[in-house]
Amino acid sequence: MNNRGKKLSNLELLKNRLIYLTTLFDDEQLDNKDKGQLRKNINDAWKEVYYQLGRNQNHPLADDEFLRAHWTVYFQYTRRKGDDYIKFLLNKFSSKNVFDKHPVTIDNEIAEPQTEDEDFDDEDVVENTEEETILVSKLAPSEINAYVSSLKEIAEYWYYTYFPHDSDELSAEEKQWINKLNRIGIGYFRPLVAISLSLKNEVEAEERVLLFKEIERFIFLCFRMAGYNASYKSSYYYNKARDVLHRKTSLKSVADDLMETIDNDLNPIITSFIARTDRRFDSGLGFYGWRDLRYFLYEYESHLSTKNNIQKIDWQMFSKVEKDKITIEHILPQTPTKWYWRNQFRHFNEEEIKILSASLGNLLPLAQSINSSLQNDSFPDKKNPSSKRRGYINGSHSEIEVAIEEDWTPEAILNRGLKLLEFMENRWGLDFTVEQKNELLHIDFVNEERDEVPEIPEPTTNDLPKTDKSSSFLKEGLTALQQQRLNFWRSFVDYCKSIDRGKDIASQKPAHVNWYDVAIGNSEYYIFFQIMKQNILRIGIYVHQPETFKRLELLRNEIESMYGSELEWYTSRKTSTAKRILHSIETDVFNPELYLENFNWLISQYDKLKSTLEEIDTASILSVDNANNSSITSEMVAYAYDVSKKVFEGKLGRTEGRDEIADRVNMNSGSAGDYISAFYAMMNGERYTRTLNEYSTRYFLKAIYEDYGELALKKAIDACRKHATYYAALGRGRLAYVEKIVEEYSN
Repeated sequence: MNNRGKKLSNLELLKNRLIYLTTLFDDEQLDNKDKGQLRKNINDAWKEVYYQLGRNQNHPLADDEFLRAHWTVYFQYTRRKGDDYIKFLLNKFSSKNVFDKHPVTIDNEIAEPQTEDEDFDDEDVVENTEEETILVSKLAPSEINAYVSSLKEIAEYWYYTYFPHDSDELSAEEKQWINKLNRIGIGYFRPLVAISLSLKNEVEAEERVLLFKEIERFIFLCFRMAGYNASYKSSYYYNKARDVLHRKTSLKSVADDLMETIDNDLNPIITSFIARTDRRFDSGLGFYGWRDLRYFLYEYESHLSTKNNIQKIDWQMFSKVEKDKITIEHILPQTPTKWYWRNQFRHFNEEEIKILSASLGNLLPLAQSINSSLQNDSFPDKKNPSSKRRGYINGSHSEIEVAIEEDWTPEAILNRGLKLLEFMENRWGLDFTVEQKNELLHIDFVNEERDEVPEIPEPTTNDLPKTDKSSSFLKEGLTALQQQRLNFWRSFVDYCKSIDRGKDIASQKPAHVNWYDVAIGNSEYYIFFQIMKQNILRIGIYVHQPETFKRLELLRNEIESMYGSELEWYTSRKTSTAKRILHSIETDVFNPELYLENFNWLISQYDKLKSTLEEIDTASILSVDNANNSSITSEMVAYAYDVSKKVFEGKLGRTEGRDEIADRVNMNSGSAGDYISAFYAMMNGERYTRTLNEYSTRYFLKAIYEDYGELALKKAIDACRKHATYYAALGRGRLAYVEKIVEEYSN
């Protein structure tokens, strides 16, 4: 325990260990004076480290994170040791290594008396030496001193990687790019950046900026666009940082290496980005579901602000998640109900409008957050100031650019999307083909010729779908409140059916209760709507088990960021097994004039919440992976097959192959190993025990036939037959698609 009554941190443990070790060296290696000096050096180093970590009192830095980061670059880093860094350090700096000694031979030269004989010749001198053997510790005092000196030196620059504006030595451009790295998520590159700063005048500021630019490009393309595993190349660049620390390589060399790595990888990066974007559109979110959309739009806004010489968006405000507030707006609303939008986009069906709304060109960064309910305003109302919101013409540079448009049309969405992709190309050194741009935007149907559709007459009142109003939905035996609830849910179900949302949202029969449940195909939780009293409307996640809730709780920041609003996490009773996660708004729930607004809020929030859970809660998806690989993409399968071939042919080890699949296409590591094992089994005609989905099985069989011939295919079919027999014996049913594939090939 420390003096604060808390468990010692790893940093405190290590300091105590090093101080203790200074007492163990014998006097021949370290006399009392040197022991005192070494202890002083240790204390001075820790004093500096603690000062730098706590220098910003509002945002103190983590002890153990700094210690681990320094370890990764001071010692030879391997991923296998990555989680055991403190064990490594305590084993390295241990009493055993002080007491374990080995002999070292030294030469003691014996001094001879000098002669003043003028005829004395140097060649006549006989060298007189005497050898002496001494015992020295396996761990030398100089190693401890060098280690603590390095910790002390790096601490200040570690601080500046978080707070560059506190430095008087960094140039404005260096500070700017470090801020960009923090915004995008600097990840495992922070130690490299800290070491580059520690070089001070050994390198020019321009050389550091070049490195920062290449790091930012690498992060954006590999992690933010392609979605590579967060540890991709981490070992390699940790060791590059170590080489820089020990002056074995230059910053320019590392920058060139980063550039070359990316340039050689551009085609897979673009392919992966397109595939991931396809999945976002399949989920209904489109580009709004891209976790790094904020960074991209902020960079575009920064580009415009540089041209206009004034900044209009603050990153802290822009990235902040507030309840019922948004900072990225769908110009064309996700669920357009007002006459302006229905008339303006009358040539397009519901599905096309949903895709247009989610396309890149329709998403706009706002200088000030607005209430999410204002997203349905017409384009003229969004452009010009009103009492409820600041208009586009007074907003960010991006808003002003959009406000130039007279009307917001499908063509405007397409053109702005192409403009943003062109910026992406120039900013990060990409080169999309025309076809790739169309694939990314998903709205090439805008240019199709369509029959003219007459304008929709402008209504004078909010129109709800016509319903059977006989008896005003009155039902005997209900209280007044129960009758109001029944009317609300009946009208909601009718409205959902009128806009083609009856099957996914409004499949249940309305009742007089205060909730309405919606199944989303997940056994661990479902979404529900709820009315509280008469003035609160809710959407929520009903979570069945505490362990599922804990998993979601760990993802809270990511869920709220993508969903776009803060959620209430702790309203359930502590003793309750099931937990609820809520989003509530105040409204006049039972006012028929507000029905349309309330219904659209429920539907739009449902779409966002469902898509967010599908995108963020990957553990839920992975539980499906283990059963039938439903989240495995065609891109993953193709890459897994190619790597499995290399492993089978001895070009890669199994572990190396598994890690490569996981890093490059973001497949779960366990699934990657299963694919390699299945390939081995197929090539040897042996039973495999982990199930591949139908697409993967067919792909592997076809590719094996093309690469290895008919005999190999027969073995692979035999392996599939044995797998189907094995699965049936488990009592979980039959794998009909595997049996069907076997039958097809056998015939």
